[in-house]
Amino acid sequence: MSILTWVVFGAIAGWIAAKLWGNASNQGCLTNIVVGIAGAAIGGGIYKLITGNSWDFDFFDLGSFLVAILGSLVLLLVLNAISRRA
Repeated sequence: MSILTWVVFGAIAGWIAAKLWGNASNQGCLTNIVVGIAGAAIGGGIYKLITGNSWDFDFFDLGSFLVAILGSLVLLLVLNAISRRA
């Protein structure tokens, strides 16, 4: 995927994860992009741990989108746990 595709993919996945988490009003567009892209990497790691198969970062489909949202939710869970302790 091109860098522009990653940015759009990350923005949408991060925004949906923030909506599901309930803090979409607290995040900006840049945060959604970062959370979505990092979430895709985290979700890919989770997918590999569960299935034993590597996750392909080269194409965009519903499965990769759901993996990115799952990873973004995990990232938001960790970030919220850290911010509560601080």
